[in-house]
Amino acid sequence: MKPSRLLLPAFALGAISCSEKKDVPQRPNVVLIVADDLGLGDVSCYGSQTISTPNIDNLARNGLLMRNAYATSSTSTPSRFALFTGMYPWRNPDAQILPGDAPLLIDPSTPTLPKMMQDLGYSTAAVGKWHLGMGYGKIDWNKEISPSGNTVGFDYTNLIPATVDRVPTVYVENGLVQGLEEDDPILVDYENNFPGEPTAITNPELMEMKWNHGHQGTIVNGIPRIGFMKGGHKARWKDTTMADYFLSKAKDFMVKHKDEPFFLYYGLHQPHVPRVPNERFSGKSGLGPRGDAIIEADWCVGQAIACLDSLGILDNTIVIFTSDNGAVLQDGYQDSALELAEEKGHDPDNGLRGGKYSLYDAGTHIPFIVYWNGHIPHAESNAWFCQVDLFATFGEMFEGNVPEGLDSESLPDVLLGKELSGGRESQILEAQGRLAFRKGDFVMIPKYSGPNYNETGIELGCNDHDSLWNLSEDPSQQKDLSGSNPGLLEKMKEEFLLLAGSNYNPGHESAPLQ
Repeated sequence: MKPSRLLLPAFALGAISCSEKKDVPQRPNVVLIVADDLGLGDVSCYGSQTISTPNIDNLARNGLLMRNAYATSSTSTPSRFALFTGMYPWRNPDAQILPGDAPLLIDPSTPTLPKMMQDLGYSTAAVGKWHLGMGYGKIDWNKEISPSGNTVGFDYTNLIPATVDRVPTVYVENGLVQGLEEDDPILVDYENNFPGEPTAITNPELMEMKWNHGHQGTIVNGIPRIGFMKGGHKARWKDTTMADYFLSKAKDFMVKHKDEPFFLYYGLHQPHVPRVPNERFSGKSGLGPRGDAIIEADWCVGQAIACLDSLGILDNTIVIFTSDNGAVLQDGYQDSALELAEEKGHDPDNGLRGGKYSLYDAGTHIPFIVYWNGHIPHAESNAWFCQVDLFATFGEMFEGNVPEGLDSESLPDVLLGKELSGGRESQILEAQGRLAFRKGDFVMIPKYSGPNYNETGIELGCNDHDSLWNLSEDPSQQKDLSGSNPGLLEKMKEEFLLLAGSNYNPGHESAPLQ
């Protein structure tokens, strides 16, 4: 039976309008929406009873909800590196959480998913959260920044350089900082402050949001950030309008390219800290700023879908909604996310152990929903799929050029809902340079030195012995099987060491969150 047309909530059809279009291109568009630090338990279609995400739910209700989908990594930069390159991030030692002034992580000569889409005749764009670096060496933010995201396969880019809690707090469109004035140049430093510039330490009276750890630097919009910044006052973003800003850029791109196939990466900044949603979402979730930011993100998804629908191209568009890694509540600011979650019974990890930064399952087990009307039936899938697989999978689906040697696996029947079990057989998981190995239902976490908790209070998976877990029988990872099944443990460790090689370092300690 052909799936019914996607039904949109009434409130999803307003805001920024898009012009009508009746004819659609033969090749499907692809809109890849990636939330930032959103857990399985933050989405109501995955079973959350404490927060409502009707627009995301509608995608799942009319498409494929994947219950066994993974990111490669439990943090942002490496996760996105894998998404675009089809390679495990641990193969690149620099693929760690980057500062806001880091050089471009992906070499412009590297084959990427967006480059493949360009070669297939797609117009490509990256809008929103980036965190993969820009430029080479020390960046001059007052000139065109090159190489930029445009050099790795995107025709159009409008991005924040890193995260919303890092300087510089500016929008960079096609390599140029927007709103910059010549007589107020931007200076950025991640080691030393600029003389006389207020920070959370020197001028706490300027803060409207208090920091908890790691955010003692330059204050922008009353919020202390990581790093130091001087100048560029007219170019600095307003946190409360960021969602509307990036939504408008995503819609502009869709309208401009409605008559040709396009690939759009839409990187939501929610619910990463600092959580500052527009005031129209304030108090809507009952879970404080983090919950309100999730409500705002869901609204953005609805608006993007409504635009595709009004253009007449929704039925010819593959929409994927996912998250870069697992959830975190207390991540550097005093916004009551942890306290309110405990009070309301909100579990962003959906019963799983760990979270962002962790080798336990909640670090990389993420929401993943695929919608393509008339091609993907409504279903729930237990097939194992990793975000790194999008490169090879789209390559096979669209007959693109996929280079040999990628970690990406081609699984079109999984992505299209034709195969609801099976999928991947194994995966190496990564968390801040630490690695673990999953094969089938079992996960082997090798021993690591260092503390088992960081500033967020999340368990990292650092134990003084190799541990073994059965995710099918024990999804919350409460029963370590290393003692009762030493044979399987050793077999998995041997295979892991063969795959990971020298990248496994038992003395590796987690990098600081900054």
